[in-house]
Amino acid sequence: MKKIIIDGENLSIDQVVDVARDFCKIELSDLAIKKINKARKLVDKYVEEEKVVYGITTGFGKFSDIYISKSETKKLQKNLIMSHACGVGNPLSEEISRAIMTLRVNALAKGNSGIRLSTINTLIDMINGGVTPIIPEKGSLGASGDLAPLAHMVLVMMGKGEAIYNGVRMSGAEAMEKADIQTVELTSKEGLALINGTQVMTAVATLTIYDALNLMKSADIIASMTIEALNGIIDAFDERIHNVRPHNGQIETAKNISRILKNSNMVTRQGEIRVQDAYTLRCLPQIHGATRDAIYYVLDKINIEINSATDNPLIFSDEGDVISGGNFHGQPMALALDFLGIALSELANASERRIERLVNPSLSGLPAFLTEKGGLNSGFMILQYSAASLVSENKVLAHPASVDSIPSSANQEDHVSMGTIAARKAMEILKNTRNVLAMEMLASAQAIDLRGNIGLGMGTKISYEIIRNHIKSLNEDRVMYCDINKCEEILMSNMIVSSVEKEIGILN
Repeated sequence: MKKIIIDGENLSIDQVVDVARDFCKIELSDLAIKKINKARKLVDKYVEEEKVVYGITTGFGKFSDIYISKSETKKLQKNLIMSHACGVGNPLSEEISRAIMTLRVNALAKGNSGIRLSTINTLIDMINGGVTPIIPEKGSLGASGDLAPLAHMVLVMMGKGEAIYNGVRMSGAEAMEKADIQTVELTSKEGLALINGTQVMTAVATLTIYDALNLMKSADIIASMTIEALNGIIDAFDERIHNVRPHNGQIETAKNISRILKNSNMVTRQGEIRVQDAYTLRCLPQIHGATRDAIYYVLDKINIEINSATDNPLIFSDEGDVISGGNFHGQPMALALDFLGIALSELANASERRIERLVNPSLSGLPAFLTEKGGLNSGFMILQYSAASLVSENKVLAHPASVDSIPSSANQEDHVSMGTIAARKAMEILKNTRNVLAMEMLASAQAIDLRGNIGLGMGTKISYEIIRNHIKSLNEDRVMYCDINKCEEILMSNMIVSSVEKEIGILN
């Protein structure tokens, strides 16, 4: 199995996913090791000189004016982790927790945190050895970093808290013992270096944006199937239309759909059946394109964040400086992740309206609810209900978290980002949107069958065949959630996108 080299500068989203989901191992680069050791020497120097520096020889937050002697630095760091482990709610998934640890190692590898190399190596050993801390999903304000959830990660490093090892939940001490990993006794600056950062919100964001990029392409393919099922008008995707309003996402979406539908016998030209299609067909480049542009904007912000130093204070060992700042503040991620949630919601909004067009006989010209024996059979009637429910839920979730702030630490921390809430909401919206698109995928295949498949496009033919290889056409009512779940599994596997791209080239 390949090893990913961590240097604090060049970690990619794909690499984070490789570690989080596929259990790739990691190791530090030689340069990162040098930078870590150099920064640590400066911290040790300041402790020995009993110099007053925030987080090294002082308390935290409102207690930043209270001096801590060098004899109490270990207790200070231990108390910090225990007191800050205030997370509540369900645990984050194992893949999110592994992404969190990976991102924290990468941030520490920049050499601006002052942590000991041996402490970072403990975290690396946990990643490589399969010890995954139980991290509650709620409790972070997203400024002063993700303090509460990251503290739960560090508890396991200390032999406290809880972890998953070999698929079993157990105490942190037991997990570390079974994995033969030595626990750590934190010393000056180390507790703060481990928890004062944005890695929880960024880990959730990283996995969400990875899946969003694939879902965005799937949405173009699925919508193209619906166009064929409804004998949609191909003229709306003429490149000349989009070149005179040159938003990149709009142009690329129109190109995608044109390539996916190439050689289709089921699309029409304007005036053949109708002059114009409804907006969720005709305006696909504008709707999906805007979401595409939003996703790429967020992608850029996440790529910056995963290779950033986000704790406080930061060590600049070349100059011998330790400077307090605010890189832990999650606002750059909070705004971007709220935007991501809104953008993904719009994919679901448009998809649900296309489902309605498919099941409504007055709009489709097909049998009501896509069943030939209506009355005895309900067909796809309640599938649209379920899609509408998810879309409505997304509208609630899309309310931005970043517009809220509740001061903390006796008003020392008087503006917070709520970025971790924004990240969790964006991930939930993505899951809902994927399910809505799975429903449209199922309905469009059924509608194509009822319309009479006289020849699909180069991309939609592949998509349709994959669906029918897993799910047979609906002739009479059956348990529908099984089909929906199977379609969602197909989307999660990225099977359709990879198969279509193999045939027609990379989708934009």
